[in-house]
Amino acid sequence: MYCKFYDLKEKPFNVTSDPSFFFFSNRHREALSHLFYGVTQRKGMIVITGEIGTGKTTLCRYFLNQLGTKNVKTALILNPYFSEIQLLEAILNDFGVAKKEKNKVSSLWQLNDFLLKESRRGNNVVLIIDEAQNLDPAQLEQVRLLSNLETEKDKLIQIILVGQPELNRRLNLYELRQLQQRIAVRYHVAPLVKEDIKDYVNHRLRVAGSPDKVNFTEEALGMVYEFSSGTPRLINILCDRALLAGFASESYLIDDAIMNRCLEELSTYFVRQ
Repeated sequence: MYCKFYDLKEKPFNVTSDPSFFFFSNRHREALSHLFYGVTQRKGMIVITGEIGTGKTTLCRYFLNQLGTKNVKTALILNPYFSEIQLLEAILNDFGVAKKEKNKVSSLWQLNDFLLKESRRGNNVVLIIDEAQNLDPAQLEQVRLLSNLETEKDKLIQIILVGQPELNRRLNLYELRQLQQRIAVRYHVAPLVKEDIKDYVNHRLRVAGSPDKVNFTEEALGMVYEFSSGTPRLINILCDRALLAGFASESYLIDDAIMNRCLEELSTYFVRQ
């Protein structure tokens, strides 16, 4: 609705996990470095955690795009609401392996065969399981068994578990202590700091095609931080509403008056941080 008014090619503050909008805050840069280190050094098991809306899925999609397809095979499981066998089948399917029989043993043999073939070709295989806090102990034990697949020198598959902080509590269960010991790389993605907000907003406006047509005042940006506490998803929700309000007022300047109206509207749905 407001894109033409602001000369935007697309909406800059969608809440979808679009890697083209990935923002290099210090925290996200560090998280990306941990991912590259864990995968390229074939560490086997990597855990990335963060609160809701901190950009974990966008980080993963950006990471996969940066890996490319040369000498790397990847699979991304977004919603692991599966039984153990269904999880295995979903992994095989995302790797493009045609299932032969629908049973656990057959699926494990197929996956192991796939990994050995890729290893002989010099390929690295990466599996990302998002929303991993939803995996139950039996499924996580299944993941541990997958992490055991290795040659004498290297892990055949690099497994990245991505989830909310509850994932760490789940991994600390006594019955999962063997999996806990296999985690070689960990990182917790924190929200943006206040100093990041202006750069984050301008970055998304620039990617969407209009770095100069619309401006947020310092007061408005401060209100964005107070509302969001630096959580990118909440920043996007408020800034999208602000652009709509600015369009309705035919204003290219998003100030504290516009932001106050937006906060009043959003107060029905959100408790201010």
